[in-house]
Amino acid sequence: MVKVYEKIMSGVWCYKGVFQLVDAKIVHDGSRNVFKYYLHPVEKKLLQGVVDIPFTRMIPTQVKLQVWNRDKGCCVLCNEKKNLHFDHDIPYAKGGTSLSANNVRILCAKCNLSKSDKIMAIAPWFAPALLAASHTHRINLV
Repeated sequence: MVKVYEKIMSGVWCYKGVFQLVDAKIVHDGSRNVFKYYLHPVEKKLLQGVVDIPFTRMIPTQVKLQVWNRDKGCCVLCNEKKNLHFDHDIPYAKGGTSLSANNVRILCAKCNLSKSDKIMAIAPWFAPALLAASHTHRINLV
């Protein structure tokens, strides 16, 4: 198991997750030998041990770049520029997507941790009606 970080732009590194090393090969590219690593995303669960996670849960680099540029490299709630996280507006576990910048934003660690207790579960068939009501009657969802 290895932790993976990716460089999304000069001076900006992002934690990508924990991966299981599946295979490794040495490939000769004409002028040098290159090590190629084949990785599979996994997650450590307290009671279940290591479980596979789908690639669609991970935020693609292109989406991270869009979000970084849109949010100007700072927390969208407090403008902090240190200890930043890419955060799902609607959590992946609640049906949110990682594949669109519309559901991803930048939060600092403090803001990210403080929002976790405010996420509620809504049955998928009830959400459109609740959201429509919030726009017409000013219902506070958080």
